[in-house]
Amino acid sequence: MIEQLVGQIEARFADLERMMVDPEVIGDRQRYAETGREYRQLEVAAKLAEEWRRASDDVAGAQELLAEGEDDEVREMLNAGRARLGELEEELRLAMVERDPNDEKNVIVEIQGGAGGEEAGLWAGDLYRMLTKYGERLKFTVEPMDIGDGKYTFAVKGDGAFSVYKFEGGTHRVQRVPATETQGRIHTSTATVAVLPEAEEVDVQIHQSDLQIDVYRSGGPGGQSVNTTDSAVRITHKPTGIVVAMQDEKSQLQNREKAMRVLRARIYEAALAEQQAAWSADRKAQVGTGDRAEKIRTYNYGERRVTDHRIKLTAHNLDAVLEGELDEFTAALTADEKRRRLEAQTTAGAGS
Repeated sequence: MIEQLVGQIEARFADLERMMVDPEVIGDRQRYAETGREYRQLEVAAKLAEEWRRASDDVAGAQELLAEGEDDEVREMLNAGRARLGELEEELRLAMVERDPNDEKNVIVEIQGGAGGEEAGLWAGDLYRMLTKYGERLKFTVEPMDIGDGKYTFAVKGDGAFSVYKFEGGTHRVQRVPATETQGRIHTSTATVAVLPEAEEVDVQIHQSDLQIDVYRSGGPGGQSVNTTDSAVRITHKPTGIVVAMQDEKSQLQNREKAMRVLRARIYEAALAEQQAAWSADRKAQVGTGDRAEKIRTYNYGERRVTDHRIKLTAHNLDAVLEGELDEFTAALTADEKRRRLEAQTTAGAGS
């Protein structure tokens, strides 16, 4: 079974290597991009397959030597080789787990304060800084879309952005002494993060007749504003009731374009929740109510620790995490997702 999988990986990777230098493929922009993407996705599995071949040969060689006579050193080599083969088989299965189809997409992230009043709004700002710094560290392009009033909406563009940011969706809880606290008491506050795969027009069909578009001055309806033109835009998608408002840009056209991107992402994510209940959560489930009891992660300032409650991982590097060093959590959450996907695929295969 595993040898068959290794053979399939080797054959496909060899095909992709040939295609990457084929002038006909190179000349076709879309095909070359798709080939490159598949090559990068399979590269880890191909290296594991190569190592599996070597380990398998070593085990076979040790068995031959032991057949000629007992040798403690060779016996030790054989046991180590068999153990490594077992590890490689598990790593290969995980590497070949079916990917989330949205992993390569850009994302739109929405952050807003939850429970905790003014402190929750400040915490939302800290999360915005952390998540934008993370994107910049990973060489993604971070684009602010709508910033203000304790709410932060921004886009992250780059190959695989969703595969990284999807684990940040949920309620983030902070335990710290607020700057306004005179008694030195620790307060618990929350902010919610929604992570939406950015949908292309081909992913979501939106009919103009389903939209109600209102324009107003950027200070908000009835509010004071330095902007004397109706540049702010609010779009309501009548079939779903989803409302998006955008006012950061001075141009009504730019605000409308940004609002449509967010609207498209929200509609797409809601549709995914219905189609893929096992692996996609709708926006409401992702964000929750923002109550203190609902959390995916806790940031404790007094103990300088960060705990991810989904995988029971605690790190004592709060300052580094707040500077966008989330790699340890992302790696652990990715591994956990792969294990769960593998388990689901195995169960589905056994039941068919």
